[in-house]
Amino acid sequence: MESPRESILIALKDLLRTIPRVSVLRGEVLPERIPPSGLMILRDGDPGEPGVTLSPLMYNYQHRAELEVIVQTGADRDARFDRLIGRIGAAIVADRTLGGRCDWIEAEAPEPVDLPIEGAATLKAAIVPIILHYATSDVLC
Repeated sequence: MESPRESILIALKDLLRTIPRVSVLRGEVLPERIPPSGLMILRDGDPGEPGVTLSPLMYNYQHRAELEVIVQTGADRDARFDRLIGRIGAAIVADRTLGGRCDWIEAEAPEPVDLPIEGAATLKAAIVPIILHYATSDVLC
């Protein structure tokens, strides 16, 4: 059986996969080719230092996962990037508890950058921090 943390990260990846025609990877390196509709890479991130409550003992996390969002090619690249960011936000709003696996999830604002690629079209990318609020009775879970 997977830990609550792993269960939440799997559920987040599954939620992101509901966005049509956009590939979602987890913990992978950036591939050589970016699909025309864009790419998302979910990074597990940092659970941070938990808050602790006693009786019963619970560790309360504000886990900061990171979602790399990348689009390439085409004159409408900026518009496609903006639509993809909007779809990510809509998916998160539609299921703030990941099916009851965590207390709350919320995204922070992305900081888009243009990444020049030698011999190819420039990538537009951003890291979207996603904060996962959850509690567990074991720090190793």
